[in-house]
Amino acid sequence: MARSAPSFSSFAAGEISPLLEGRTGIEKYREGLADLTNMVVMPQGGVKRRPGTEFLGEVKTSSVKTRLIPFQFKTSDTYILEFGNSIMRVYRNGAQVLNATAKTITAITKASPGVLTSNSHGFSNGDEVYIVSVGGMVELNGRNYRVANSSTNTFTLTDLYGVAINTTSFTTFTSGGTATEIFELASPYPEADLFNVRFVQSADTMFFVHPSYAIRTLVRADHNDWTFATPSISGSPDPALNTSNNYPSVVTFFEQRLVFGNTNNNPQTLWFSKNADYLNMTTGTGANDALIYTIASNQVNAIRYLSPTRVLTVGTTAGEYVVTATSDGPLTPTTTLIRKYSNYGSAAVEPVQVADVTLFAQRGGRKVREFKFAGDVNTSGYQAPDMTILAEHITDGGITQFAYQQEPESIIWALRSDGTLLGMTYRREEDVVGWHKHVIGGVFGSGQAVVESIAPLPTDTGNDDLYMIVKRTIKSQTKRYVEVLKKFDFGSVTTSAFFVDGGLAYAGSATTSLSGLYHLEGQTVTILANGATHPDKVVSGGAITLDYSSTTAAVGFGFTSNMQTMRIESGSEDGTSQGKPKRIHAVTLRLFETVGIEVGNSADELDRIPFRDSSMAMDQAIPLLTGDKDVEFRGGYDNQDRIYVRQSQALPLTVLALYPRMNTFDT
Repeated sequence: MARSAPSFSSFAAGEISPLLEGRTGIEKYREGLADLTNMVVMPQGGVKRRPGTEFLGEVKTSSVKTRLIPFQFKTSDTYILEFGNSIMRVYRNGAQVLNATAKTITAITKASPGVLTSNSHGFSNGDEVYIVSVGGMVELNGRNYRVANSSTNTFTLTDLYGVAINTTSFTTFTSGGTATEIFELASPYPEADLFNVRFVQSADTMFFVHPSYAIRTLVRADHNDWTFATPSISGSPDPALNTSNNYPSVVTFFEQRLVFGNTNNNPQTLWFSKNADYLNMTTGTGANDALIYTIASNQVNAIRYLSPTRVLTVGTTAGEYVVTATSDGPLTPTTTLIRKYSNYGSAAVEPVQVADVTLFAQRGGRKVREFKFAGDVNTSGYQAPDMTILAEHITDGGITQFAYQQEPESIIWALRSDGTLLGMTYRREEDVVGWHKHVIGGVFGSGQAVVESIAPLPTDTGNDDLYMIVKRTIKSQTKRYVEVLKKFDFGSVTTSAFFVDGGLAYAGSATTSLSGLYHLEGQTVTILANGATHPDKVVSGGAITLDYSSTTAAVGFGFTSNMQTMRIESGSEDGTSQGKPKRIHAVTLRLFETVGIEVGNSADELDRIPFRDSSMAMDQAIPLLTGDKDVEFRGGYDNQDRIYVRQSQALPLTVLALYPRMNTFDT
C-alpha cells in the first residue's frame, strides 16, 4: 500500500474536457478541474465563487427577445441600451432613465382599481411609469406600473404581470407624488434582426449597420435625449452604401477612418472613409482619400467581423486577413496591403479584443481562436491557436456572443446557444487560460434560467460591470430581466456579500419586513440577513417577513457553486495509481475569506464543514476564514478518486489549494 500526499496548488486551467482523463502526466491536467460551475479562475491560480446578479428592471416587453448594447461617453458616464422590438430604452448607473417631465399626481381613490388624477398627463394605455413621493398612500411608491383606462386627466394602474392595482386597503392619499414615464425611443430594428446589428461608437455618436437597413447614427444629447438618424454618405464615385442590397453588415474605426464591410452585393468588399471625415467616401490617390478594397479569392469569403488593433483584422467565412500598409506609415489608398494568415473561417459573432489580440469564434461557433501577432508581419505573421482545445465540451451548441470584463480578473464572457453563461479567465502573460460555466439562478419552463444577451461596461472602480438579460418563468409568465453581475470584492465581512441572482440588497434600520420584491412574486428566495444564512421564504405581495430583525440583507434566487478535481494521480509502489483501489482519508483546504461549504469525494457524499462555534449567535455572521481547514473523508476504496467542494448557501468560497492524503493499493 502506497501512501501519498499530492499537492494541488493551482487550478489555472479551469474546467477541462473529459477527453483528457487519460493524460494524467501533463501539467494542464494537474491544474484542471472536471467541474467548475458558478466559480471563476483567478489569475493567481485559485478559484472563487462568482458574485450574484442584481435586478435592475424588466424589459419593455418580456415576450420579446431583447438585446443590450453598451454606450460609453466616458468612464464616469456610461449607459446600457435596451433594444426590444423596434424600441430602445436606457439604463444609467444601474437605473432606468426616465423622461424629463414628471407628471404631478393630485388625487388617488381607494378603489379596485384605484384611480389616479394628474391633469393633462399625456399617458396612453400600456405606457410604463415610475411612481414616487406619494404622500399617505406610500404603498404605491418606488415601483413601475403600466397605465390603463387612460383619459385626459385620470388613469388606473396595473402591475407588470397585468394585474390591476387595488388600492382599497392602502393608506389614504394625502398629497404629492409624481408619475414619470420610462424613457423610450423608436428604433429601426425589429426583434428578428436585433442580434445581427453591428455598431461602433465615437464620442456621443454610435453608428449602426445591418444588411437589410440603411446605415443609422444614434446621437446622445442628454440622459433622456437620444436621436436616430440616417446619415448622408457622400462620395465620388457613388459608394452605393444609403441603396437596397448595398447596406453594410460590419463596421469599425481604424486609423481615423470609418470602415464598412460586406454588403449583399459585395460581401468581400471594404469601404474606408476619408481620414477624419467619416461620412465622406470620395476615393482618390491622396493620403487622406477614401479607398475601396475587395478581397481577392477563388471563392466568396463574406466578411464576418472587423477587429482594429495595431492592424485591422478581417474575419471572413473562409479565413482571417490582416490589413496593413506597405510602409511603416498609416494606411493610404496607395499603400494598402491585405494578407491572409489562416484558413479557419469565422462565425457571425462579434469578436473581442484584449490588448493587441483578437479572440473570435471559428465557423460553427464551437472553437474560440486567439488571433495574435507571432513575429514580423512579413515573415512569421499571425497565428490563431484554439483556446478550447482543453475544454471542447464547454462550448457544445456554439457561442452566440462575447463580452470582455477587463477588471478585476480579465474574463472573456461568452453566451452559449442554450443560454448558459461561459467565462474564460484570460491572462496570456501568466499562461492562464481557464474556462468556467455559470448557471444563473431561477428557472425557465422546466429548465434553467436563460441568459440571452450580455454587455460589458468599463468603470473607474476596479471592477468593470457585466450586464445581462435573463429569461425566467415567474408566476407562469415569461419574464426577461436586466441584471448586472455584482462586484467580486464585497469586503472582509459577509454583511455586504451578494450571492443571490436576480436579487436586491437592503441596508438600513433594523427591520423584519423587506419589500420591493415584486419581480420575484410567488418565488422561493434565498436570503442572507445580517451576513448570516436565513431560512428561505416565498415572496407575497412583493415582500417577505424575516424571522429576526436585520439591518442588512440580500434576497434573490439561490445558486450552487461546484468544483471537482480530475482523477488524482498520486503514484504507487509500482508506478501509476490509475486503475487501482485507493482512498482519500483526509484533505486540507487552503481557503481565503470563506465560510459554510461542503466537501466530499462525490456530489452524493458531501459533509458540511463547521465554521460556527457555540459562542456565536445564530443570527449573526460567522467570521470569514483565511487559512487551512482539515477535513476527514468517509467512504471506502475505489478508483474514482476526486475531491468535490460545494457552496450552496449565499456565502463566499475561495479555494487556493487542496492537499489530500491518500492510500493506494497495488494489486
